[in-house]
Amino acid sequence: MDPGVIRQAARWLALLHSGQAAQADHDACRRWRQADAAHEQAWQKAERLSLQFGAVPASVGVPVLARQARVNRRAALKTLALLGGTVSAGALGWRLASWGHLASDYRTATGESRDLLLDDGSKLALNTGTALDVRYSNEERLIRLQQGEIYVQTAPDAAGRARPFLVQTRHGRLRALGTRFVVRQVGGEQDATCLEVLEHRVEISPQGGAAPVVLAAGQRACFTSASIEAPRAVAPAPAVGVEPGAAPGWTRGVLYADRTRLADFLQELSRYRPGIVRCDPAVAGLRLSGVFQLADTDRVLDIVQQTLPVRVVRRTPYWITVAPAAG
Repeated sequence: MDPGVIRQAARWLALLHSGQAAQADHDACRRWRQADAAHEQAWQKAERLSLQFGAVPASVGVPVLARQARVNRRAALKTLALLGGTVSAGALGWRLASWGHLASDYRTATGESRDLLLDDGSKLALNTGTALDVRYSNEERLIRLQQGEIYVQTAPDAAGRARPFLVQTRHGRLRALGTRFVVRQVGGEQDATCLEVLEHRVEISPQGGAAPVVLAAGQRACFTSASIEAPRAVAPAPAVGVEPGAAPGWTRGVLYADRTRLADFLQELSRYRPGIVRCDPAVAGLRLSGVFQLADTDRVLDIVQQTLPVRVVRRTPYWITVAPAAG
């Protein structure tokens, strides 16, 4: 692999984990990755190596993470120096907080899901690429969602203190009012937290101080630090067996499509596999329905190719393009 490309990947990774990257930096990195298959391969290599030094089994717990924080940081700097040739600690500007999801209490990798039973009897399901911290105190039951998506089933406070159940994201705080709900942090251009309430109610309080809004069962809304969009009804998908109030398909390892635009379907599918899945604009508007197994995303792409007038072009395992079928 070209050492120059490796150095570029290391610099992009350093910038995005520095805590100082703007949205324009994230967008520019995404364009760089999409510009060439070699760029994406270098990015994946850099991420894999940095994750190796950040990974600590959840069972080890926070005390070990605290003791190893400086060691992990030094190891990561050495790793990226090997990748990039000359990547200094000053250029990286990494602090412990910049590791974020790497030092979280619970994490899932790309394509992985996980179920948690909390001390009070509440249940969490973590979707692909999710990281969170659990912070229970005498005053509250707090989940800090660093990234990704969770399905929450709250239980009455086992301690008998009626502590509120809260989910904190970078955009604000959600307060459960005895309920089941789904929370997802979305990056990129949208940069928002999206909430879907399956049962009872959830209160949204944006970080910036906008007036709280309560969503009822069957509603969803996305919000930023400054505002909340108007709540809208969640459309059921009976054609694929999805009834109102049902848990999200990913909790059972499936992805639902009900006359879904191909571009939107592929964007969602790409969350469950490493690399990039591109959709040619010429076929973006094609519609797809079905229930697809997330355990084998290559098989899902094959089914798409068999079902629609498209072809799947695999330039590398990490660079997939879905284009019009050859005439």
